[in-house]
Amino acid sequence: MLNNDQALERAADAVARARRAGADAADAVFSADRSLSVSVRMGALEDVERSEAEELDLRVFVGKRSASVSTSDLSSDAIAALVERVVAMAREAPEDQWAGLAPEDRLMHGLPPHLDLDDGAEVEPAALKARALAAEEAARGVEGVTNSEGAGAGASRVQLALVTSHGFHGAYAQSSHGISASVLAGSDGAMERDHAHHSARHAAMLDSPEAIGRLAGERAVARLNPRKIASGAMPVVFDRRVSSGLLGHLMGAISGAAITRKTSFLLDALGTQIFAPGVTIWDDPHRPRGMRSRAFDGEGLPVSRMQIVREGLLETWLLESAAARQLGLEPTGHATRGGGGAPGVSPSNLYMEAGHVPAETLIGEIEHGLYVFELIGQGVNGVTGDYSRGAAGFLIEKGELTVPVSEVTIASNLKDMFLALTPANDLEFRYGINAPTVRIDGMTIAGA
Repeated sequence: MLNNDQALERAADAVARARRAGADAADAVFSADRSLSVSVRMGALEDVERSEAEELDLRVFVGKRSASVSTSDLSSDAIAALVERVVAMAREAPEDQWAGLAPEDRLMHGLPPHLDLDDGAEVEPAALKARALAAEEAARGVEGVTNSEGAGAGASRVQLALVTSHGFHGAYAQSSHGISASVLAGSDGAMERDHAHHSARHAAMLDSPEAIGRLAGERAVARLNPRKIASGAMPVVFDRRVSSGLLGHLMGAISGAAITRKTSFLLDALGTQIFAPGVTIWDDPHRPRGMRSRAFDGEGLPVSRMQIVREGLLETWLLESAAARQLGLEPTGHATRGGGGAPGVSPSNLYMEAGHVPAETLIGEIEHGLYVFELIGQGVNGVTGDYSRGAAGFLIEKGELTVPVSEVTIASNLKDMFLALTPANDLEFRYGINAPTVRIDGMTIAGA
C-alpha cells in the first residue's frame, strides 16, 4: 500500500496536469483502501472478502465554471485523457458565482496533528475468523437464543491525500477494525432478532468478541413476547443506541446546503435557544483514535474542536467555502470530499455532553412512558422538523422497565423535541456520533 508521499505524488500530478491543460484552479483527492472481512454462521466459515482499490477525484475550475470526475484507472494515459475531458466539461458548465477553492489565507500549513489513527496492523483471515467464531459462540450460548444470522469481523486501512493548486498538500492514513454478531431468540412465530457490534481505529481498543456476542444474545432474548401499547402522549427515553440519531438530524438542519437552499427547519435559528440550557454539543476532530478524527477538512482548511450548541444556544452552521461565500460567512472546516463533485459538509467526532442525572433517575421519575432502543424508517422532514418513526423498546411503568414493546410509532416535531430534551450522565465514546441516554417529554405514541 502507498505511503503518504506516494499518495501526495498521485494527487499533485493530477493537479499539475489540469493546470497545464488550461484549468485556472484545481484540487485532487487520492484514496487507496485495503480491506478484509470474514463472516461465519452456525460455527462454520461462510465468506471471506478481500478488496483493494485506488481512486482519484479531480475537480477543476475555469473561471467560475467547474467540473469533477473520478477514476480508478490511474495509468498515465488514462489520467491524461481524464484531465482533457474534465477541463472541457468545465468550459461548458454553467457559471456559479460562489464556486472556487477554499480561501488561500485560511489553508492549513505545517505538519498535521498526530491523531494516532493507524495501528499499522496486518490482520490475517485466521485471526478474523477466530474473532467472528468467538462472538457467535458467545451469542448462541445465551439462554433463549435459538438461531444465528451470523457473526463477522473485519479490518481495513485507508490512505488519503489532498492537493490543491493554490498551495495545500496533506495526507494521512487510518485503520479500522470491527466485530459484529446477530442472532434470533424464541421459536415458531414468536422469534425476535437483535445484534451488537463494535468498531475501533486500533484493534487493541475493540471490545472482546465474547462481550459483543453476549450482548447480541441478551438483546434478542429481552425482546421476546412484545406487546402493543395504547396510544397517547407520554415521555420517551432514547437509549444510547438511538439517541445519537437526534444529533444527525441537527447536523442536516445546520448544513450550509440546507441553509442556502432554505430547506431547514432551523433556518432562522442561529444564535437562538434550540435546546434546553443544560445541553451542550461539541465537534472534536482531534480526538486521538477517534472514529471520525481528521487532520484537515476536505478543502485543506484546519479543523479544531468547536461548540455547535452551547447551553442550548445554536452557535454555528456547518459551512464549506461555497456556502460560506453565499452567506457572507467564513468556512468552518467541515468540508468533506468523496466520490467526486463539490464538497459537502459533515461533523467529525460529534457528541452531546453528559448531563448531571443518572439514566435510572430519568426513567425512575416516569409513571408511564416508553424506553426506545430501536428506530425504524426515515420519517423525518428536514424542512418542517416533523418527526414520525417506528419504534421498539420497553414499557416504563412506575419508574421501571417492564415488558418489551414493538409496532409503535413515536411522533413530534424536532423543534419541540430538542427543547424538551434532558441528557443523562452516561455518555460513552463508541461511535462517530455519541450521545447519552436522553428523555423527551410529551411525545405522541401511536400504538394498538
